[in-house]
Amino acid sequence: MRLRPVRFPRAERPLGLFKHLACVELRWLQWGFNGEQIEEPWADFKNGSGPWHLESGESFEDVKKFFQEQCARSRAIVAAARLEDQAATLGGKVPADEDRPTLIWILFHLLQEYARHVGHLDIARELADGAVGE
Repeated sequence: MRLRPVRFPRAERPLGLFKHLACVELRWLQWGFNGEQIEEPWADFKNGSGPWHLESGESFEDVKKFFQEQCARSRAIVAAARLEDQAATLGGKVPADEDRPTLIWILFHLLQEYARHVGHLDIARELADGAVGE
């Protein structure tokens, strides 16, 4: 049986997902854990455009560079902290008197986020070409 190719909305394409993962790194580790001021922590959900927003003309090279910068920053933050350290502000969402997640909790959450989206990519690829991995 031959499957016909499936077309995905722009926001659900792999490039949008790639940018989303870069923003997830930025939000959880720079903005949330480290408490840094971030101009656009929700750039992947910009202007109510739906999930995984891409700017007009944003290329793979643009998103790749952004992703690599966020991952390098994440590695530096993790290297300077202890796994039991708590998030500074969680992006201002958690009042100071409430428990904030630890670095190890955040890292495990990020692992789950990546695992979910790798699954999404596998489904998208399978729907596009019909090949099933083993």
